[in-house]
Amino acid sequence: MQFDIVVTENPTPEDRAAILEPLIAYNDSQAAPSGYQAFAILLRDPNGGKTIGGLSARKVYDWLYVELLVIPTHLRGRKIGSTLMRRVEAIAGERGCAGVWLDPYSFQARGFYEKLGYEIFGVLDDHPRGSQRFFLRKTLPQANP
Repeated sequence: MQFDIVVTENPTPEDRAAILEPLIAYNDSQAAPSGYQAFAILLRDPNGGKTIGGLSARKVYDWLYVELLVIPTHLRGRKIGSTLMRRVEAIAGERGCAGVWLDPYSFQARGFYEKLGYEIFGVLDDHPRGSQRFFLRKTLPQANP
């Protein structure tokens, strides 16, 4: 079989699907179906409806991963982040997840997540150099036996 190896800075949605779909199919053949579901909780400007922040997450198997969370600077300190995290935890529970996990950098809001009950389960040192990346999780109460 012939093929080219191509590095691209701008993969298309079709490029991503060509990688993701066979990977999901393989994983599903080796374990139970993953139930992969991506979703977002958006903050929208009421004047025009433009998305100004929010949360991007995905459920895979029985855990929900929060990939991105951003609150615009002018809205910080109003418990919006806590509200979004409580909402994502509720969604995780509704979707049968055992818990929620995320991976902020040391210069991001680690303390914020810990106040919400998240605990560190891993650390990647020197990423980016001179900093750390933390892996945090929160087991959902209904997931406990």
